[in-house]
Amino acid sequence: MTKKKPEEGATGGYHRPVMLKECIDALQIDPEGVYVDVTFGGGGHSLKILDQLKGGRLISFDQDEDARQQAENIEHRSFTFCQANFMYMKRYLKLNGVTHVNGILADLGVSSHQIDSPARGFSTRFDGPLDMRMDQTQSATAANVLNEYSEEELHKLFGMYGELKNARTAARMVVQQRVNKPFARTEDLKAALQSIAPRGKENKYFAQVFQALRIEVNAEMKALEDFLHQCGEVMAEGGRLVVMSYHSLEDRMVKNYINKGKVFGEVEKDFYGNEIKPFAAVSRKPIEASPEEIEQNSRARSAKLRIAEKLKER
Repeated sequence: MTKKKPEEGATGGYHRPVMLKECIDALQIDPEGVYVDVTFGGGGHSLKILDQLKGGRLISFDQDEDARQQAENIEHRSFTFCQANFMYMKRYLKLNGVTHVNGILADLGVSSHQIDSPARGFSTRFDGPLDMRMDQTQSATAANVLNEYSEEELHKLFGMYGELKNARTAARMVVQQRVNKPFARTEDLKAALQSIAPRGKENKYFAQVFQALRIEVNAEMKALEDFLHQCGEVMAEGGRLVVMSYHSLEDRMVKNYINKGKVFGEVEKDFYGNEIKPFAAVSRKPIEASPEEIEQNSRARSAKLRIAEKLKER
């Protein structure tokens, strides 16, 4: 079968991958190896991986229906697409006869396509329904969170996931506003919080609020934790884990997992004092996008790329 590239969206209009070359180089692709792209999006990373495979295999994941439609444009004997959350990576790999892989790539966060689709409710720039579901078959939306969570629950998620300094005030405002009119659209939420957004930094503030809701709706922290631990179980010795994150919560979890073998807590040691962890960091500090790339793609500004290599089992 020949490979047919998705419409210009794969690497352009649909979603422009950040640090594409750096991600692919970091995988150190063996043409006959097995690789996993757990955030297919528009297929930009997957296509680049497929370009380097000769006898190898790529399994890509994405729970988004739009991403599945993009994946249908790729006809390649080495390519398998799984419409699933990456927290189920190990299960789907097993279903496809894969027990060990040579590299895993994750480009976390929201794709450009999702942000630029008003109907998805991810963006602070457009008026749209308070949806924010990456898997649109699930029932809970951002509107459900805003209209049904208690003030204490909202305070916790705004503080933890949005890192708002006035999280308690924001939670109280939401609870007061929804009494008169339930939240339905993104502009409703922005209007409700306009008076407590820091002057001159409103856009950043609303972005933090939206981030908190998106993380909660999609259970992103739980999914990331489950995924990271599965990486250690399926990665072959010497294989590369390449993860790009866009906010400090994600990056902290990835860094901790690489350095300590767990996203929370300290590294465990065996009887002889050897650290028990599956990976070692390839570089101490994360790789960041060049000024030139940031100028062309503002999403690259907050990106942090971490690379780790699977250690030999003792």
